[in-house]
Amino acid sequence: MSTFIGEVTEQCIPTEIDAKASSLKALEAIYLTRMMDDKMQKLVRQNKGGTFHLCVNGHEMIGAVSALSLVPGKDWGLPYYRDRAFAIGLGCSLTEIIGAFLARSVPHHSGGRMMPEHFSQKDLHIPCQSSCVGSQFLQAVGVAKAVQLSGKDEVVYVSGGDGSTSQGDFHEALNFSCLHRLGIIFVIQDNGWAISVPVKDQTAGGTIAKLGHGYEGLSVFDIDGCDYEEVSQSLAQAVAKARSGQGPSLIVAKVPRLGAHSSSDDPSKYKDLACMEEEKARDPIPRFENWIVEMGYATPEDLAQLRDRCFKQIEQAALEADQIPFPDPQTAAQGVFKDADFGPLTPFSEDDSSSSPDSIVMMDALNHAIDEEMKRDSQVVVFGQDVAYGKGGVFGITRGLTAKYGDRRCFNSPLAESTIVGIAMGMSVVDNFKPVVEIQFADYMWTAVNQLFNELASYYYRSNGEWNCPVVIRMPCGGYIQGGPYHSQSIESFLAHCPGLKVAIPSNAADAKRMLKAAIRDPNPVIFLEHKALYRQRVFCARPEPKEDELLPLGKAKIVREGDDLTLVCWGMMVFMASQVAEKMSQEGISVEVIDLRTIVPVDMDTVLRSVKKTGKLIIAHEAARQCGFGAEVAARVAEEVFSYLDAPVMRVTGKDCPVPYCKQLEDAVLPQLSDLENGIRKLAEF
Repeated sequence: MSTFIGEVTEQCIPTEIDAKASSLKALEAIYLTRMMDDKMQKLVRQNKGGTFHLCVNGHEMIGAVSALSLVPGKDWGLPYYRDRAFAIGLGCSLTEIIGAFLARSVPHHSGGRMMPEHFSQKDLHIPCQSSCVGSQFLQAVGVAKAVQLSGKDEVVYVSGGDGSTSQGDFHEALNFSCLHRLGIIFVIQDNGWAISVPVKDQTAGGTIAKLGHGYEGLSVFDIDGCDYEEVSQSLAQAVAKARSGQGPSLIVAKVPRLGAHSSSDDPSKYKDLACMEEEKARDPIPRFENWIVEMGYATPEDLAQLRDRCFKQIEQAALEADQIPFPDPQTAAQGVFKDADFGPLTPFSEDDSSSSPDSIVMMDALNHAIDEEMKRDSQVVVFGQDVAYGKGGVFGITRGLTAKYGDRRCFNSPLAESTIVGIAMGMSVVDNFKPVVEIQFADYMWTAVNQLFNELASYYYRSNGEWNCPVVIRMPCGGYIQGGPYHSQSIESFLAHCPGLKVAIPSNAADAKRMLKAAIRDPNPVIFLEHKALYRQRVFCARPEPKEDELLPLGKAKIVREGDDLTLVCWGMMVFMASQVAEKMSQEGISVEVIDLRTIVPVDMDTVLRSVKKTGKLIIAHEAARQCGFGAEVAARVAEEVFSYLDAPVMRVTGKDCPVPYCKQLEDAVLPQLSDLENGIRKLAEF
C-alpha cells in the first residue's frame, strides 16, 4: 500500500516508448545486480581476495529505479552498503565494483582501503561512503545545502536500511532538510530486519513512515519496493519536488532480504522457514518479469537473451577484476592528509610586541580573520549554534558576519553537534565550499565524535585521495574561567590520536589570525581550538593586527623566549603562564627556552629536538590531565630521538587526573598554577 503526498503531474508520466525503455533498463540493472551477487558469493568461497560479502538480493528494484530517476554526473547519490543496484544503475563500472570487492587497486571505491560496497566515484557525484550506520544522512543533507546555496537544480539521493532510522543522525537530517527545504530524497530500504533484530524491536509503530509525517514539509511515500509502478511513480514525484526546490521527500520501500545480512551471518538462527519462504515469494524479479511481458514490452525469449547478456557481462567483469593488482603495501600509510598549496607566502615578522598601543585581542583577531576570508572567497560559509545575527556565538567571535554577508553565508544551526559536523562534511565536497563551523564549547563535541572521528578525519584516506573535506571546526576550550566539568575541558590529546585531523591552538592574537586564515585555506579538516581565558587577555595575548595577506601555515612551532638551561614546551594558556614564569626564573639565574607548539597536529618536533639538544633538559606543561596527555607524546619522541642529549629525566607539569570542578578554589587545585611551573622548573634546573 502506498501513501503519496501530492499528485502525479503530467510531466511525471512517461510516454509508452519511454516507459518500455525505462522498464527494460531497470530490469537490466536488476539482473546485473543479482548476478553480481551470485558471483560474489562464489568468489568468497574461492577465497579470491575479498572475504566479506553483503547480500543485495531483494533490494534490487528500489536501488536500480532510484538511480535511473537521476541524471548521472549532475545529481548526487549517497547509497548505503546494500545499495549496489543504485551504483550499477547510475553507471559505476562492473569491473571496478567487483575489483573493490576483491580489495584490488581500482580507480574508485577507495582502491582497497574500504570494505566492499562502500561506493565512491567523483565523476558520478557519489561521495565516499562508510560502514557507520546512518552517518550518510547528515552528509547528504550537507550536500543538498551546498547545492541550494549554489542555486542549482541538482537532486540529492541518500539511502539506508530500516535499522539506520534508529540512529539520531537520521532524525537530525530530516529536521535540517525540512528547516531549509532542501532538494533531497531519503530512501529507506525496509527489509524488516536490522541484521537479526526485527522491526518490532527496532521501530515504534512498525515503520518510520509514520514518524516521517511529523516533519513539516516532508513528503512521505510508504510503498511496496517490489512494485515497479509504485516505485517509479513515487520517485518521479520526489525528484520533481526536489529539482524544483520544494523540499525533501522520504520514501520507505518495503523489500525482502533474500539472503544473509553478510557472509558471516546465518539467518536460520533468527528466521524460521515460514518467514524465509514468505520473503522468497516477494522476490521482485519474477514479478517484474511477468509485468514486462504482460505490458508487451518484451517476450520471455527477449528476457532470456537479456539474462544471458548480463551473465556474460558479469563473468567478463570478474575476469578483468581478478587481473587488477592488489594495492602496493608501501602506500598503506600514504594519503592521510592532502598537500596544502598556499602559493607564495607574504613574509612577516613574528617579533610583534604585546605592549603595542594598536594591539588587538584574540577574539577580534579571529573575527577579522573570518571576515577577511569570507570577503576573499564567496564559498566560505559560517554556521553553528548561536553564531548568526547580533549574538555572534557565546563569545561574540562571529558577531556582525550575518549583517555583512547575509544569512545564507552565516546562519544558525540546530543545537546538534553531529548535525554541525555532518552538514559541514557534506557541504565541503560540493563546488569548493569551505564551511567554518563552531562547536559552542569543546566539551560538547562528543555527540559529534562519530562524524568527526569515523567520518571526517579519514575521508581523504578512505577515498584514496578522490575526495577531501576543507572544513574548519572552531571550538572554545580550556579552563581558568570557573566553568566546571562541562565548560573547561582540554581535549587536544583525544583529537591528536585520530589520523586525518589537523589540530591548532594559538596563544596570541597575531598567531590566531594568521593560523585561522591558513586553516580556512587548508584542503584538510582542521580543529581550531581557542582558549577561552585568552579571548580578551591583553597583557600577553594582544598583538598588532597582521595584514590581510599574512598566513601562518599549520605545523610550525615558535620559540617564544630563548634560553640555555632548559626547554619548556607548552601550548595555549600555558604559553601565557610560562612566559611569566620564565621571566621570573631569569631573575634567579635560570635561563628557560619557551616553545609554543601552536599546532598539535602536525607537530613541529624539529624545533623541540633542536632546543633539547642545546639545553639538555625538557619540561612540558599542559592543563589537560596528566595521563595520556599530549605531553607524553612529546616526551616519548624526545626520548626516542635525542635521549643521548638529555642531562635529566623529562618532566611534566599538568592538570590532575580528574574533571575540572566549578568552585574556583577546587579549579585552582586541579589546573596547573604559576607556582607549579616555578617548582617544576627549579627542580629540573637543580637536577
